[in-house]
Amino acid sequence: MGRKIQRYQWMLVVLALGAATGLSAQQPASRQQPGSGVPAAAGLTWDQVKDRFEQNNPTLLADKLNIDESKAQEITAYLRPNPQLGLLSDQITPFNVGPDHGPLAYLLPSATVSYLHEREHKRELRLESAKKATGIAESSHADLERTTLFTLRSAFVSTLQAKAVLKLATDDLEYYDHLLGISRVRFQAGDIAQIDLDRLELQRVQYESDVQTALVNLRTAKIQLLTLLNDRTPVEQFDVDGVFDFSDQILPQDDFRKMALDTRPDLKAAMEAVDKAQTDHKLAIANGSTDPTFSFDVGRNPPIDLYFGLGVSIPLRIFDRNQGEKLRTKLDIERNQRLLDASQAQVYSDVDTAYVTVSSNVTLLQPYQAKYLQMAVRVRDTIAFSYQHGGASLLDFLNAQSEYRAVELNYVNLVGAYLTAAAQLNMAVGREVIQ
Repeated sequence: MGRKIQRYQWMLVVLALGAATGLSAQQPASRQQPGSGVPAAAGLTWDQVKDRFEQNNPTLLADKLNIDESKAQEITAYLRPNPQLGLLSDQITPFNVGPDHGPLAYLLPSATVSYLHEREHKRELRLESAKKATGIAESSHADLERTTLFTLRSAFVSTLQAKAVLKLATDDLEYYDHLLGISRVRFQAGDIAQIDLDRLELQRVQYESDVQTALVNLRTAKIQLLTLLNDRTPVEQFDVDGVFDFSDQILPQDDFRKMALDTRPDLKAAMEAVDKAQTDHKLAIANGSTDPTFSFDVGRNPPIDLYFGLGVSIPLRIFDRNQGEKLRTKLDIERNQRLLDASQAQVYSDVDTAYVTVSSNVTLLQPYQAKYLQMAVRVRDTIAFSYQHGGASLLDFLNAQSEYRAVELNYVNLVGAYLTAAAQLNMAVGREVIQ
């Protein structure tokens, strides 16, 4: 009997060593090292997801039509006034009065063509205003794309994070099942009591729950991403691929501020709005000027067979009926200037907020990568090995497992928070400065 127990003990040592070395080496390998660029699984990359989004998102496509509509307004703005044609036939005598000279003897037909000449470059100013409205529409569309890309990036990061959490939960379950198998062997050898084995079996429910929760979160994240892509691909056939890691190399805050001032489309739209308001004020002044109407007429007046005449009509500006529009457009310049100042302040606020968030996440992640992850694995494996040989209590073993799961999950969540904050910084700058 003593030899049988001794054989079981040697078997436990071999199995525990295998769990401590094999699985410990497996866990770090499952995580991606910084800068490795190795994808975790086959699927759509971020560039592919972004291309599909730009091609298929209905909100983005609908807003893009505003640019085409604004370009159509440019055509209308530069149209010339149509000439006016007037036809007149006078002195028609249908009644028999006086001597008969024929039905057309006194008929006076005439035709008049008139044209309104617009002064003070009204057409050119209308075209300039319409072109600047198109520029604002383009900048507004770029700003919409900037904000919606942040939503897309957040959904993309959520999917990668859900995949990482699912991988962690699956690995934890496999590791626990391996240790649970060792504990069953120890129970059969009489090394542990039934109550200890039951408590270990009950603890497995938590690992199963973690896996199912991770599966639900992954499917939910994929559904959100498919909705943004306007894609009807089944969730089971859809996957994404990307680097789920962080980089501690961040540019100075002033560099991001300068890039944002040069890139932000909403700031550009605010500048263009000020420029358009100035053009509209010039147009309002030009519209207050009088426009002459030139006319040419030709007719017949007996006994003269044919005649022609020239005329010009000039409105008398006794009352200035455009002074309200002049004042409104002048005030609109100041209003848009104030909005430009508000946009600049918002740019600084967005960049500073996103930058401090990214920096905070990097500060939290660095010690995890430097020591906490390796320490959690070492403590877990050491306590597990000690428990298998009777050197640690069941409570110590369960606490070590729980602490390891908490550290690993915190790390994954912090990486996800870092990637989301990086997307927020990209949105604040107006272009991708952190991949």
